[in-house]
Amino acid sequence: MKDALPVIRYHQERWDGTGYPIGLKGHDIPLMARIFSIVDAFDALTSERPYRKPIPMEEAVEYLREKASIHFDPEVVAEFAKMAEDGTLKKML
Repeated sequence: MKDALPVIRYHQERWDGTGYPIGLKGHDIPLMARIFSIVDAFDALTSERPYRKPIPMEEAVEYLREKASIHFDPEVVAEFAKMAEDGTLKKML
């Protein structure tokens, strides 16, 4: 569980440094936290919520692309988008 602590603690940090809890920026955010933040956002967008319907996978990926370099690591977003485009992501769902 010790290895999971940085993911839990830092997955709300933003690539541009405006996140929390301490305002880490860019590559200062642990890689696993950067990956998890994208997966967490994707799940939130594509899952039914009491306050809204899920959006299609393609729209969610487009949102991630729009927020790359702001909220999310642009390199990780690009790799995630490739997985969506080549069908790998759909096989995992």
